[in-house]
Amino acid sequence: MNYYQQEKKDVLDQLNVDKSGLSQQEVKRRQETEGFNEIEKEKKKSVLALFFNSFKDAMVVILLIAAIIQVLLGDYIETIVIMIVLIMNAIISVVQTKKAESSLDALRQMSAPTATVIRGNEKQTVPARELVPGDIVFLEAGDYIPADGRIIENGSLQVNEGMLTGESEVVDKTEAVIEQEAALGDRTNLVFSSSLVTNGRATFVVTATGTKSEIGKIADMLNTAEQKQTPLQRKLDSFSKKLGIWILLLSIGIFIVQAARIWFGDQPTDLTEELLQALMFAVAIAVAAVPEALQSIVTIVLSVGTNKMARQHAIIRKLPAVETLGSTSIICTDKTGTLTKNKMTVVDYFLPSQKTQNNDNESAEWSFAKERLIDISILCNDSYVSTEENEIGDPTEIALVNFAQKQGLESKKIRETNQRIDELPFDSDRKLMSTLNDVNDERLMLTKGGPDVMFKRAKYILVDEKEQPLSQDWYDYLINQNETFSSRALRVLAFGYKKMSSSKEKLRFDDESELVLVGLMAMIDPPREVVYGAIRKTKAAGMKTIMITGDHKTTAEAIGQNIGLMAEGDFAVTGQELDEMSDEELNKNLEHISVYARVSPENKIRIVEAWQAKNQISAMTGDGVNDAPALKQADIGIAMGSGTDVSKDASAMILTDDNFVSIVKAVEVGRTVFDNIKKAIAYLFSGNLGAIIAILFAVILDLPNPFTALQLLFVNLVNDSLPAIALGMENSEPGIMERKPRSVNEGIFAGETLRSVLTRGSIIGIAVIVSHQIGLQYSTDMGVAMAFTTLILSRTLQTFAARSNQQTILGVGFTTNKYVLAAVAFCLTLYVITILPGLRTIFSIPNSFGIDVWSIAAGLSLAAIFMMEVVKVIYHKLFGK
Repeated sequence: MNYYQQEKKDVLDQLNVDKSGLSQQEVKRRQETEGFNEIEKEKKKSVLALFFNSFKDAMVVILLIAAIIQVLLGDYIETIVIMIVLIMNAIISVVQTKKAESSLDALRQMSAPTATVIRGNEKQTVPARELVPGDIVFLEAGDYIPADGRIIENGSLQVNEGMLTGESEVVDKTEAVIEQEAALGDRTNLVFSSSLVTNGRATFVVTATGTKSEIGKIADMLNTAEQKQTPLQRKLDSFSKKLGIWILLLSIGIFIVQAARIWFGDQPTDLTEELLQALMFAVAIAVAAVPEALQSIVTIVLSVGTNKMARQHAIIRKLPAVETLGSTSIICTDKTGTLTKNKMTVVDYFLPSQKTQNNDNESAEWSFAKERLIDISILCNDSYVSTEENEIGDPTEIALVNFAQKQGLESKKIRETNQRIDELPFDSDRKLMSTLNDVNDERLMLTKGGPDVMFKRAKYILVDEKEQPLSQDWYDYLINQNETFSSRALRVLAFGYKKMSSSKEKLRFDDESELVLVGLMAMIDPPREVVYGAIRKTKAAGMKTIMITGDHKTTAEAIGQNIGLMAEGDFAVTGQELDEMSDEELNKNLEHISVYARVSPENKIRIVEAWQAKNQISAMTGDGVNDAPALKQADIGIAMGSGTDVSKDASAMILTDDNFVSIVKAVEVGRTVFDNIKKAIAYLFSGNLGAIIAILFAVILDLPNPFTALQLLFVNLVNDSLPAIALGMENSEPGIMERKPRSVNEGIFAGETLRSVLTRGSIIGIAVIVSHQIGLQYSTDMGVAMAFTTLILSRTLQTFAARSNQQTILGVGFTTNKYVLAAVAFCLTLYVITILPGLRTIFSIPNSFGIDVWSIAAGLSLAAIFMMEVVKVIYHKLFGK
């Protein structure tokens, strides 16, 4: 018999579990037999497939063909070395790809969903993948359902099952048995993995996990996600293709010129051998001039940046977010938990029969009204608090429980004594929550909500132990008291009740009227101490911080002024006032509105769109289901780690500590990552430009080639990966958070990148030309050896000059980036191998290449680096950049 056709008790018995949940030992046993609650992931390319993919490049194929022809002509040694170089290139490419994949997998794991369960009679939060059949799981509005299950307790649960049924309308759930056979969409006492809870709450027992769940049976629907290129990678891809065409034309031109000189030359030559060498050289230029590893390097540097952000409590879910963070100019942030500590504390309360009191009265002194106020705050409350470390639920509701416990009351005992019969969960439209409870032999509807709503719903007021009509004087007094609390930046909740018939079993929304108002509770979530400095930092970085909150306007404005968010001339508006503004009025006042209070989801989207219309890049925080549209609309959607799964799914970044300071730190890391990517790009293209300048100089003047094909490929192997990745590990430039935000449309070579490429590339090219010319005074082979040495050493040592566009090597600190030191040491070690006896012949380095000529070639490399630093200093002296 299907689970939906069985009574709840029978389902629990069949799964061998009761409402206290499974023991940890039983969970482990079931995980061993049933497996984890996860669907088989999309199969990735094998290492071997990635390896062979590296040989699909057209230039590499041509080079391989030429190498094979050379083998057939009897030239084995150089061909074998070329093959080794290509294989090493392929291995490095595979390692880089796998590293990028593992970094992204780690990030996906960090943002994996969780589930609230009861195990061993203790409520706890666990990773959803650890669920097993028999687990008792709690659901609230905004949760993604983590597994298939049978509902055993229902509180007005509504679920969107469109992912399974294709229907967009929500399904009202029940715990009642369904006797007849039912289609999937009609099994209303079941919940299904990956469906979305849109309203209400429930408890269910897991009946199926992983591939045995309904969604697991159609797992191909979940394998649609694919890794997309970031905007920078797309720009690089487009640029590399255009560059490749120009380099190909250049290589063809060089081959034609050299082939013509060979063909029409006076000296007798082996035409086939010479033409093949010319072809190999031309193809090697094409292979070496375009940094094929650039895409992988960018991915790795971005992934390294995401790992840095994760250590700063900011998990990046989408790589483009790292780039966009560097352009962020507007931060739209929630107040509660982001600017504040997310630890609401009741600091005051109001009862009509008493003056405002603090909260250290002994229970013996309490009036009936205060006892009723405490009872409502505990019973009309879904939070769970056992210890300070184990608090589950809404922060406001947790504060109410903590308040009662500080008074010496046990929330668990109060709830056991006054059983809940039914409930109307809180929603953003009503701004109310109501429960039906038996309290002291009376059946009462207990209600809490925003004071403005509660005052309008109330007909009576509790004074001492008597219910009196809510007169206009009392109404005005309540309004005044609420404003007094709000002016102190306190959050206020109102509490009331309504006597119901003893036969009443179900609440309706229209029951929430003619309430008896009991009193108010005021609480505060104090600003985090570090927020004050963070706000000053955002202002210095050219970013504007905007507070968007559901709190009262006076409360929000008080907090905004307290933390320094509001500048002179800034003001606050409510969602209602925003609705009354035309687009023209909003556009006119936009830059002076720093606080939005009592906003709706539609308001948030409008605020973001207004800033985007001004070409500003906006970041938006959110934690609720209703925040998801705004998170998607924003350039950077930032979900709170404590928020709903829906908001996390819609976001590009998740704050694990819900802290505004983490956003500012993430922006700084984002700016640093983008800087470092541009440093790596400048490093790669500077070295390539230097080699091309030297080659063109030789071709134009009809000089011997300064390099062999093997040497160019070897330089490409040595210099194109590790140093560039090491530059991606650089620390932030001085004053990085004092710059204005970068334009999101900024080109690859914008700013100082193009100047660096042209300057450093030209200096390297000149150094290589001079070295080549000096070597030619000895012999052609010596010229090649010296040019090769100067090129590889210049490109390697250029790593130090590339570390900063502002500071010199001494200014940035020679040893502050250990990865650069390791990369340079590795490159130099590989170069030393080429001049060892027995191996130097393979790399066309003659035996006469001794310490004297090596010193000249190496000296020219050092001189090139020195000139790069001199030019950098002169440029910044002249232009102050």
